Amino acid sequence: MSEREAPKLSQQELERLYAAIEEQRRLEAEQGYQYDPIKPSGGVVSLLKKLAAPLVFLGLALWKFKFVLAAIFKLKIFTTAGSMLVSVGAYALLFGWKFGVALVALIFVHEMGHVLELRRQGVPASAPMFIPFVGAFVAMKEMPKDAWREAQVALAGPLVGTLGALALWGAAEAYDSTFLRAMAFVGFLINLFNLLPVVPLDGGRAVAALHPAIWAVGVVGLALLTWLRPNPILFIVVALGAFELWHRWKARHDPSMQSYYRVRPWQRVAVAVVYLGLAGFLAFAMHETHVPRSF
Repeated sequence: MSEREAPKLSQQELERLYAAIEEQRRLEAEQGYQYDPIKPSGGVVSLLKKLAAPLVFLGLALWKFKFVLAAIFKLKIFTTAGSMLVSVGAYALLFGWKFGVALVALIFVHEMGHVLELRRQGVPASAPMFIPFVGAFVAMKEMPKDAWREAQVALAGPLVGTLGALALWGAAEAYDSTFLRAMAFVGFLINLFNLLPVVPLDGGRAVAALHPAIWAVGVVGLALLTWLRPNPILFIVVALGAFELWHRWKARHDPSMQSYYRVRPWQRVAVAVVYLGLAGFLAFAMHETHVPRSF
């Protein structure tokens, strides 16, 4: 069987075809038609956007029912090791197992700072419990006696956490490891983020010893940052911070609250020096350990 040749257009027919295509384009342009190809969405940013609503709900639920959750987490299935393994697995699905292990280890060191200070003060506290994509928490059976002691507990986490990140930085320099340097950066970032002056973050609990009005500045500033750079975690922190600010504002005339926030001048100075000094060092350390995107 002989193969058929494709029909050939004459020069005149080609010109008419090109003219018809140009006319169609002109009509579409007049009607305001714009070609907008479908762009595949994916990556971490897309995933975080999808998780925004569930994460906000989870954060509010954790804050509202924290005592119920504390009782649930006493079950043997929810041990510290078990919750760490679940978190490692969750992070590993997105970023790889090495990142998951390193991140959970950094969070664990941070939380152990709180645990050690609470136990030093004689306040009963649980071991750290992890929640994937949210972080970790330490359950307290009672609050510290006053804002000065609460500030010490709050700052102990970032201080010990910074030591953990420094250890990674030192290992990165010793072994010339880009990965360890990047994880040191993540560690410094985690601790600096926790110093934001918004309850329930460590910074919000620390600045209570300086002046509770700083919470309002922190909430407004973080709300502005969330508006400029939307992020599910920021939404959660702003929502919790605003709720806690309103709750404490209503209770500001309570005699027990006034007594709780009565702090001596030298204690305010000590908290301010540690808080501002640590924040400045963490910003410097992040600059020094920053790894370009090409990595």
